[in-house]
Amino acid sequence: MTQLVLPSDANALGTAFGGRIMQWIDVAAAVASRRHAGGVAVTASIDSVHFDQPVHLGDIVVLRASVNRAWRSSMEVGVRVESESDGGQRRHAVRAYLTFVAIDAQGRPRAVPTLVPETEAEQRRFAEAELRRVARLSARRPRGPVAG
Repeated sequence: MTQLVLPSDANALGTAFGGRIMQWIDVAAAVASRRHAGGVAVTASIDSVHFDQPVHLGDIVVLRASVNRAWRSSMEVGVRVESESDGGQRRHAVRAYLTFVAIDAQGRPRAVPTLVPETEAEQRRFAEAELRRVARLSARRPRGPVAG
């Protein structure tokens, strides 16, 4: 996915709003998860977003999203964001990991196809996704009544 940072996307310092970049990340990840699932998938969580470099007004922003791993109904999607200045030089700016859940017409989770990593990079992302999932699940707080 490609975007252009316009004045309405930038703050007083001339850098893109983090929230705008997060919006673009969510859309790019939604497209990747929908393609993998073969239907609607919704954002379940945004596990981490790392703003490594600023993105400036007028930059072209290139977002690359890929499903790193799929479980029963959920998928981890990684998004890499690069910014490109007028000189055409790209630099890594932001990285994020999101979890999507495929849903049926009634809004219930539905099964997604398994993912078979082929390249070395895909195998690395596949293995790392499981480590993040274990950490995510162990950090999850139990659901229950809210103390007041």
